[in-house]
Amino acid sequence: MNQMQIIELYNQRLLTTSQLAEFYEVSETQIKTNFNRNKEKFVQGKHYHLLEGEDLRDFKNHVTNCNLVGKNASQLYLWTKRGASRHSKMLGTDRAWDMFDELEENYFNPKQQIEIPTTTRGLIQLALAGNEETNQRIDGINERLIDIEENKLITTEDKGTIDRAIRKKVYQFCKEQQLGQGAKSMLYQDLGSSIKQLFNVPNRGRIKDKDFRKALSFINCWEPSSVTKERINQIQTELDMEEAAK
Repeated sequence: MNQMQIIELYNQRLLTTSQLAEFYEVSETQIKTNFNRNKEKFVQGKHYHLLEGEDLRDFKNHVTNCNLVGKNASQLYLWTKRGASRHSKMLGTDRAWDMFDELEENYFNPKQQIEIPTTTRGLIQLALAGNEETNQRIDGINERLIDIEENKLITTEDKGTIDRAIRKKVYQFCKEQQLGQGAKSMLYQDLGSSIKQLFNVPNRGRIKDKDFRKALSFINCWEPSSVTKERINQIQTELDMEEAAK
């Protein structure tokens, strides 16, 4: 669930109808229909809490940035662990059962127990503090996802594209300069070594996905090093001398 807002009221953690529907991957209407059709099976204070009037206004005044309740809403249902469980049974889907297990383990039963205030203001402040803690955790997850994305390696298909680009480049250079097989081997070695040095990788398969286009551009514009060119010239000179001696 995106940026799950933690609500701590009445000495327990609660969920809005919207949050419950999102978590179970159903519509809010389905949650409301469950409740309206089975009201006799839901007990206020045990399965849900209903905020209205002054209580709701006080709640809305302190959580205007949390999108937990509409600005013009006249009432707000907050579902307890037992209420969430009852809805999962009524929905009867595998998703609802799986998600209730997750809610029970990670939302309704936090690892660190917090002392619950007795005043309304204290309860609101605790709810906001919980929201901040959740957002910090989400920021941490986002940072890890960004790190994974930044360090993602090229696919096998992309490596094949790079390999073909290298072969094409070496072939074109040899054709233009009329070079033989011995020169071709040195060119492959030179270009391969240049790629590994530029992208700081042990082999082409370790190139990062974000550097894929850069690697293709480098190959397209690559020229052999002066050392490699000189070695190729020496080979060509020797070959010419052998040809002249025949």
